[in-house]
Amino acid sequence: MFSKELVLKTIAKLLLHLIFWIVVLFCYTYFFGYNSTNINYIFSFSLFLMPVTIGTTYVVIDLLIPKYLIQERYFKFILYCIYTIIISALFIVISFFYGLIYLSELQVDTMAPMTRSPLFLFIAVYFVVFIASAFSLVQHNYRSTTANQELKNKILEAQLKLKEQELQYLKMQIHPHFLFNTLNTMYGFALKKSEETPEMILKLSNLLDYILYQVDKPLVPLEDEINHIRDYVTLEKMRFRDSLDVNLNFENTINSSIEIAPMLLIPFIENSFKHGQIRNQKLSIIMDLSYDDNQLNFSIKNSILNPTENEENGIGLTNIKKRLSLLYKDKHKLKIGKEEHWHVVKLQLNTSKNQSI
Repeated sequence: MFSKELVLKTIAKLLLHLIFWIVVLFCYTYFFGYNSTNINYIFSFSLFLMPVTIGTTYVVIDLLIPKYLIQERYFKFILYCIYTIIISALFIVISFFYGLIYLSELQVDTMAPMTRSPLFLFIAVYFVVFIASAFSLVQHNYRSTTANQELKNKILEAQLKLKEQELQYLKMQIHPHFLFNTLNTMYGFALKKSEETPEMILKLSNLLDYILYQVDKPLVPLEDEINHIRDYVTLEKMRFRDSLDVNLNFENTINSSIEIAPMLLIPFIENSFKHGQIRNQKLSIIMDLSYDDNQLNFSIKNSILNPTENEENGIGLTNIKKRLSLLYKDKHKLKIGKEEHWHVVKLQLNTSKNQSI
């Protein structure tokens, strides 16, 4: 069953075509009526010429252009155009004899000047065909451009949804991974029945509040991320006690306008505590964080015993690499390596406002 919208579009298309051919008929009447006062003759002749004009036009725009020209079948397009011209030329000649024999009764002097030569008839008919064909090609190009744009938009929308789903999956991984590491630390304190357990619970509460309510946001203030790091480091200091030496150097970072993706830096810090090794009776960790001209520079290094020992990337480090590639594609530089007795991570991040998160 036809929809109302389809019926209205069909009616509108028919009316548009009807108006176009009425305009062509009046143009024929004006053109062939040059230097002639016989209106009946001119109108009858123009009306007789309309079928060949209409037929030729629709053959070209509804058959030859879409089936051969648009499909880049140029040889057949040229061949069938020649056939169309030959057949239409025959009917144009018949129109000429119609004017000469039927309307003028073989009296050439009584014919309108513009109808005495078939050349003018060819020019009139093929000019209309050319105009209609040009309009058809423009319309086809517009439809193709619109369709391509819609296809691009659908592809971009699908990519965006896929990106959002992957990011959501990565964020969901953060919760159990981080919570597992933190609860392990708290478990050790509980076994020792340490007096610092209440303070540790408070710090853990702050950390959980952050990962539960902030991690789902696309961006958080850098200051919040730093406070989160400080709480985590404090928690680790309570666990390691005198065997831990942590040096935090945060410069030019107290700026409310600076925003980054939540929990972007903490996996590197967790990795340093997890894989760092005690050297000279200390696990040494040095963190540097600075911000200048939309450029965030973060580095962290932890002590190791054997620089040649290979380390496998844990879930946290794998997670953060994927998040960086999704959130800061072409806007970040990550370098992970070893320098003497240090495992070093360096991250440069472009946090400009035009960054798409």
